[in-house]
Amino acid sequence: MSAKILLRTVVFLLLLFVILYIGMSNPQKIDFYFPLLLERRLTQPAAVLYFAMFAIGVIAGMMLHSGGASGGKRSESNSKKK
Repeated sequence: MSAKILLRTVVFLLLLFVILYIGMSNPQKIDFYFPLLLERRLTQPAAVLYFAMFAIGVIAGMMLHSGGASGGKRSESNSKKK
């Protein structure tokens, strides 16, 4: 396992801990209103809304990180010098 993957995993776990800690510290219900997507207000526990926002961010980051199917790989014939 490379150090880069280990560092990313540790950072991801720290972010998960922060979301868990925020949810445990804020058990009250809050209103969430996003008029572009929702017609009515959502009233949920803070932990659920924090986790939902975190999950949306993770999914968006993974979609941006994955890139295209080719990913910038070169074919072997193009990279050989003659």
